[in-house]
Amino acid sequence: QVQLVESGGGLVQAGGPLRLSCSASGKILVVRDINWYRQTPGNQREFVARILREEDTDYADSVKGRFTISRDDAMLMSYLQMNSVTPEDTAVYYCTIAANVVGFPLQTYWGQGTQVTVSS
Repeated sequence: QVQLVESGGGLVQAGGPLRLSCSASGKILVVRDINWYRQTPGNQREFVARILREEDTDYADSVKGRFTISRDDAMLMSYLQMNSVTPEDTAVYYCTIAANVVGFPLQTYWGQGTQVTVSS
């Protein structure tokens, strides 16, 4: 149906920037909400940021002012620009989309995640 692939993760020094990308493919008609979540070992996935189709955005308090979410619907891409990262941002980051796909009702799809590690 839909494949989501996150990229851009890796090792970054505290205070530095990192940009994550999420690429979607498949018989997608419309992408509605796009979300980024993150998860650390032993913890539940945590909401990071959301961008609606109308491009309204919402952020977790912990990243507000440092992270910026964006989307490019023509390219079926989403980006998470991470600035001033801290070791507390270390996690696996997941992209999700709510999309209408040919032959399927509106549903949410998840990527496989990309690891971000922030060194102090």
